[in-house]
Amino acid sequence: MVKVLRDWLHRYFSDEQAVVLAVLLILGFAVVLTLGGMLAPVLTGLVLAFLMQGLVTALERLRLPPLAAVWLVFTLFMSLLGLFLLVLLPLLWRQLSNLFNELPRMLGEWQALFLLLPERYPNLISDAQVLQLIETVRGELGQFGQWALSFSLASLPLLVGIMIYVVLVPILVFFFLKDRQVIGAWLRGYLPRERALITQVAQEMNQQIANYIRGKFIEILICGGVTYVAFAALGLNYAALLALAVGLSVVVPYIGAVVVTVPVALIALFQWGLSDQFLYLMVVYGVIQALDGNVLVPLLFSEAVNLHPVAIICAVLLFGGLWGFWGVFFAIPLATLFKAVLSAWPRREPQLVGE
Repeated sequence: MVKVLRDWLHRYFSDEQAVVLAVLLILGFAVVLTLGGMLAPVLTGLVLAFLMQGLVTALERLRLPPLAAVWLVFTLFMSLLGLFLLVLLPLLWRQLSNLFNELPRMLGEWQALFLLLPERYPNLISDAQVLQLIETVRGELGQFGQWALSFSLASLPLLVGIMIYVVLVPILVFFFLKDRQVIGAWLRGYLPRERALITQVAQEMNQQIANYIRGKFIEILICGGVTYVAFAALGLNYAALLALAVGLSVVVPYIGAVVVTVPVALIALFQWGLSDQFLYLMVVYGVIQALDGNVLVPLLFSEAVNLHPVAIICAVLLFGGLWGFWGVFFAIPLATLFKAVLSAWPRREPQLVGE
């Protein structure tokens, strides 16, 4: 057993650069797991600066001075942030409040419909099953109501946290953009001089993760915006909330589109019933999903990494369980990092007996 372990260590960790890379990865994950809550504004600012770095580089290639490019991109970022806080966020809050107020009436109407099912389909469902379903839904809504009440009572610390993000994150984004070369040189000063393996993995991941994250943000904006315009034009209630859900659903491959279809269909069915308007909405929604999967995704992710669907689902479950929404969002980049490390990891083939 000792010999097998020694041979395995010799095969995969005989290269000093591999050991350094393994230590850096372990330290990075340990810092995020243990200090991620405290460093959340810093990590958020780093991610946003990483997203905007491509635009800054593009402006610099157009012979714009680096500081002017940073200021221009930062001004655009602050304008979008102000638009979200002053226009979009109040709209979402109003629609969410209206939805909470409508939930009891919606539940009552759905309960009346459920009670008619045993009469229409006595061979498929019984009265006891319908009553059990209604009690289950009431229990879930009761828990949700308790959560909403506790959430409202704890809103003051939440508002303080939001204000911290609103103030600190833009400052961090600006300095990450402005002093990116200084910060990069400072970090490289603590790395060993022989770092060809680290450089190879970093360059590959910088390109792939940048393309993926920027592509996802663009996909979220396009899908959410087009969905809102379509839903609002058709007169669907809670169009902004549902459009936000549709936009965020693209973060979770294979599953998000299926899950978000349920609230869209339920709210449309509650509003219009099985009418022509309901069918029009579902057709438009299906066209949006088809265009996203067959046109937008190939255009945005033409250089996307080739990951097996099983690997993607496992990554979403693992990192989503660790870090929630951000874990789900970065699941594919983190899986790509893992794959790139495995591909670039130096190995020594075991020597055959007699060689």
